[in-house]
Amino acid sequence: MKKLSLDELNRLELEEFKKVEKIPVCVVLDNIRSALNVGSIFRTSDAFRIEKVYCVGITAVPPHREILKTALGATESVEWTYIKNISELAKELKAKGFEWVVLEQADRATDLRDFKIDRNKKYAIVFGNEVGGVSDECFNEADRVIELPQYGTKHSLNVAVCAGIVLWHISGCWLQGEG
Repeated sequence: MKKLSLDELNRLELEEFKKVEKIPVCVVLDNIRSALNVGSIFRTSDAFRIEKVYCVGITAVPPHREILKTALGATESVEWTYIKNISELAKELKAKGFEWVVLEQADRATDLRDFKIDRNKKYAIVFGNEVGGVSDECFNEADRVIELPQYGTKHSLNVAVCAGIVLWHISGCWLQGEG
Protein backbone atom coordinates (compact mmCIF):
# COMPACT_ATOMS: atom_id res chain seq x y z
CA MET A 1 0.00 0.00 0.00
CA LYS A 2 1.20 3.50 -0.76
CA LYS A 3 -0.17 6.97 -0.36
CA LEU A 4 -1.31 8.41 -3.68
CA SER A 5 0.22 11.60 -5.05
CA LEU A 6 -1.99 14.44 -6.23
CA ASP A 7 -1.34 13.43 -9.84
CA GLU A 8 -2.42 9.85 -9.13
CA LEU A 9 -5.79 11.00 -7.73
CA ASN A 10 -6.97 11.93 -11.25
CA ARG A 11 -9.06 14.85 -10.02
CA LEU A 12 -11.18 16.75 -12.48
CA GLU A 13 -10.01 20.14 -13.65
CA LEU A 14 -12.35 23.05 -12.85
CA GLU A 15 -13.88 23.26 -16.34
CA GLU A 16 -14.39 19.48 -16.46
CA PHE A 17 -16.07 19.56 -13.05
CA LYS A 18 -18.48 22.28 -14.16
CA LYS A 19 -19.60 20.11 -17.10
CA VAL A 20 -19.93 16.76 -15.31
CA GLU A 21 -23.36 15.56 -14.15
CA LYS A 22 -24.14 16.51 -10.56
CA ILE A 23 -26.20 14.72 -7.97
CA PRO A 24 -29.65 16.43 -7.98
CA VAL A 25 -29.21 17.81 -4.49
CA CYS A 26 -29.12 21.42 -3.39
CA VAL A 27 -27.66 22.39 -0.04
CA VAL A 28 -29.54 25.14 1.78
CA LEU A 29 -27.66 26.99 4.53
CA ASP A 30 -30.26 28.58 6.81
CA ASN A 31 -28.62 31.43 8.75
CA ILE A 32 -25.22 29.79 9.31
CA ARG A 33 -23.20 32.05 11.62
CA SER A 34 -19.67 30.84 10.90
CA ALA A 35 -18.12 31.61 7.53
CA LEU A 36 -15.61 28.83 8.27
CA ASN A 37 -18.51 26.36 8.38
CA VAL A 38 -19.85 27.76 5.12
CA GLY A 39 -16.48 27.26 3.44
CA SER A 40 -16.24 23.72 4.73
CA ILE A 41 -19.70 22.93 3.37
CA PHE A 42 -18.72 24.32 -0.04
CA ARG A 43 -15.70 22.00 -0.05
CA THR A 44 -17.87 19.02 0.93
CA SER A 45 -20.38 19.94 -1.79
CA ASP A 46 -17.57 19.88 -4.34
CA ALA A 47 -16.36 16.49 -3.07
CA PHE A 48 -19.78 14.90 -3.55
CA ARG A 49 -20.77 16.73 -6.78
CA ILE A 50 -23.69 18.59 -5.23
CA GLU A 51 -25.71 20.62 -7.74
CA LYS A 52 -25.86 23.95 -5.88
CA VAL A 53 -25.50 25.72 -2.53
CA TYR A 54 -28.01 28.33 -1.39
CA CYS A 55 -26.84 30.79 1.28
CA VAL A 56 -29.83 32.19 3.15
CA GLY A 57 -30.33 35.03 5.64
CA ILE A 58 -27.22 35.89 7.66
CA THR A 59 -25.14 33.17 5.98
CA ALA A 60 -21.91 34.67 4.65
CA VAL A 61 -21.19 34.42 0.92
CA PRO A 62 -18.00 34.25 -1.14
CA PRO A 63 -15.54 35.90 -1.38
CA HIS A 64 -15.59 36.19 2.42
CA ARG A 65 -12.04 35.56 3.70
CA GLU A 66 -13.02 32.78 6.12
CA ILE A 67 -15.10 30.97 3.49
CA LEU A 68 -12.16 30.99 1.09
CA LYS A 69 -9.84 29.74 3.84
CA THR A 70 -11.78 26.48 4.31
CA ALA A 71 -13.34 26.08 0.85
CA LEU A 72 -9.94 25.78 -0.84
CA GLY A 73 -11.34 26.85 -4.22
CA ALA A 74 -14.72 25.09 -4.00
CA THR A 75 -16.53 28.43 -4.29
CA GLU A 76 -15.33 28.41 -7.91
CA SER A 77 -16.49 24.87 -8.68
CA VAL A 78 -19.81 24.74 -6.83
CA GLU A 79 -22.66 26.86 -8.13
CA TRP A 80 -24.20 29.04 -5.44
CA THR A 81 -26.80 31.75 -4.89
CA TYR A 82 -27.70 34.05 -2.02
CA ILE A 83 -31.35 34.53 -1.11
CA LYS A 84 -32.68 36.48 1.84
CA ASN A 85 -35.96 34.69 2.54
CA ILE A 86 -36.07 30.94 3.31
CA SER A 87 -39.82 30.62 2.66
CA GLU A 88 -39.46 32.09 -0.83
CA LEU A 89 -36.63 29.67 -1.57
CA ALA A 90 -38.66 26.70 -0.32
CA LYS A 91 -41.57 27.63 -2.56
CA GLU A 92 -39.26 28.17 -5.55
CA LEU A 93 -37.45 24.84 -5.16
CA LYS A 94 -40.64 22.89 -4.47
CA ALA A 95 -42.12 24.36 -7.66
CA LYS A 96 -39.07 22.96 -9.48
CA GLY A 97 -39.77 19.51 -8.03
CA PHE A 98 -37.35 19.47 -5.11
CA GLU A 99 -38.28 17.69 -1.89
CA TRP A 100 -37.54 20.01 1.08
CA VAL A 101 -35.58 17.89 3.58
CA VAL A 102 -34.63 19.48 6.89
CA LEU A 103 -31.87 18.19 9.15
CA GLU A 104 -33.19 18.73 12.66
CA GLN A 105 -34.00 17.01 15.92
CA ALA A 106 -37.75 16.54 15.92
CA ASP A 107 -40.43 14.07 16.86
CA ARG A 108 -41.09 11.71 13.96
CA ALA A 109 -37.76 12.58 12.33
CA THR A 110 -36.26 9.87 10.13
CA ASP A 111 -32.94 8.44 11.27
CA LEU A 112 -30.36 9.23 8.56
CA ARG A 113 -29.58 5.50 8.29
CA ASP A 114 -33.23 4.97 7.23
CA PHE A 115 -33.30 7.89 4.78
CA LYS A 116 -33.62 6.36 1.31
CA ILE A 117 -32.98 8.13 -1.95
CA ASP A 118 -35.47 8.04 -4.79
CA ARG A 119 -33.39 8.53 -7.94
CA ASN A 120 -36.45 10.05 -9.64
CA LYS A 121 -36.51 12.94 -7.16
CA LYS A 122 -34.46 16.03 -6.47
CA TYR A 123 -33.63 17.09 -2.92
CA ALA A 124 -33.02 20.36 -1.11
CA ILE A 125 -31.17 19.45 2.09
CA VAL A 126 -31.41 22.20 4.71
CA PHE A 127 -28.84 22.77 7.43
CA GLY A 128 -29.61 25.27 10.19
CA ASN A 129 -27.95 27.75 12.47
CA GLU A 130 -25.25 26.49 14.83
CA VAL A 131 -27.23 27.50 17.93
CA GLY A 132 -30.92 27.52 17.06
CA GLY A 133 -31.07 24.96 14.25
CA VAL A 134 -33.32 25.58 11.28
CA SER A 135 -35.68 28.52 11.49
CA ASP A 136 -39.37 27.94 12.20
CA GLU A 137 -40.20 29.24 8.71
CA CYS A 138 -37.89 26.65 7.23
CA PHE A 139 -39.09 23.82 9.46
CA ASN A 140 -42.72 24.53 8.59
CA GLU A 141 -41.91 23.96 4.89
CA ALA A 142 -40.40 20.50 5.53
CA ASP A 143 -41.54 17.61 3.38
CA ARG A 144 -39.32 15.41 5.49
CA VAL A 145 -37.09 15.75 8.55
CA ILE A 146 -33.97 13.67 9.02
CA GLU A 147 -31.88 13.36 12.16
CA LEU A 148 -28.41 12.12 12.97
CA PRO A 149 -28.62 9.88 16.04
CA GLN A 150 -26.17 10.89 18.77
CA TYR A 151 -25.18 9.10 21.94
CA GLY A 152 -23.05 11.53 23.98
CA THR A 153 -23.80 14.39 26.34
CA LYS A 154 -24.01 17.07 23.63
CA HIS A 155 -27.21 17.51 21.69
CA SER A 156 -25.73 18.55 18.37
CA LEU A 157 -22.81 18.22 16.03
CA ASN A 158 -21.04 21.02 14.21
CA VAL A 159 -23.09 21.96 11.13
CA ALA A 160 -20.19 21.34 8.75
CA VAL A 161 -19.67 17.89 10.28
CA CYS A 162 -23.41 17.17 9.86
CA ALA A 163 -23.27 18.29 6.24
CA GLY A 164 -20.32 15.99 5.61
CA ILE A 165 -22.07 12.98 7.08
CA VAL A 166 -25.41 13.64 5.36
CA LEU A 167 -23.94 14.45 1.94
CA TRP A 168 -21.63 11.42 2.10
CA HIS A 169 -24.65 9.22 2.85
CA ILE A 170 -26.73 10.72 0.05
CA SER A 171 -23.96 10.60 -2.54
CA GLY A 172 -23.15 7.00 -1.63
CA CYS A 173 -26.78 5.98 -2.05
CA TRP A 174 -27.05 7.91 -5.31
CA LEU A 175 -23.84 6.68 -6.89
CA GLN A 176 -24.37 3.07 -5.83
CA GLY A 177 -27.95 3.13 -7.10
CA GLU A 178 -29.37 2.24 -3.71
CA GLY A 179 -32.87 3.38 -2.94
